[in-house]
Amino acid sequence: MHIVASKNCVRYDSRVMTPTMYIASDHGGLELKSNIATILSTTIDVVDLGTADTSSVDYPDFADRLCKKVLETPNGIGILICGTGIGISIRANRHVGIRAALVTSDFMAEMAKAHNNANVLCLGGRTTSTEEAIAYIKRWLSTSFEGGRHQLRLDKLDRPT
Repeated sequence: MHIVASKNCVRYDSRVMTPTMYIASDHGGLELKSNIATILSTTIDVVDLGTADTSSVDYPDFADRLCKKVLETPNGIGILICGTGIGISIRANRHVGIRAALVTSDFMAEMAKAHNNANVLCLGGRTTSTEEAIAYIKRWLSTSFEGGRHQLRLDKLDRPT
């Protein structure tokens, strides 16, 4: 599998996506974020929204920044990383319209898109290797949302109870 980029879109295994992927992390995800951004930026426009060093920061600030960008961008997508991916995924999912999925396997990455149409992938910087992360990202990007009964469930996510 490979990514083919052009000025207007990114194709990943013949699926057209947004030309921009946003990425952000706290200090616990900085190394993994940097590695992912370096690898992906050879074929995708990757916008790094921070953090830039290992000084302790609060992951909700970076989740908020990325979610705002994803929601402002038609078909926006992003990757969020903190130490385990748990906290940053919880914060991201507080935003209406964001479907952030913490993934720890290829299968979870596939289901994040196929059944949940996740627009944000969450990873653990202290629990996920760069090789695993790239594999999960490739699986997520190359999977299509199945719609149907899954869309009915997604419609319920942003409705008040």
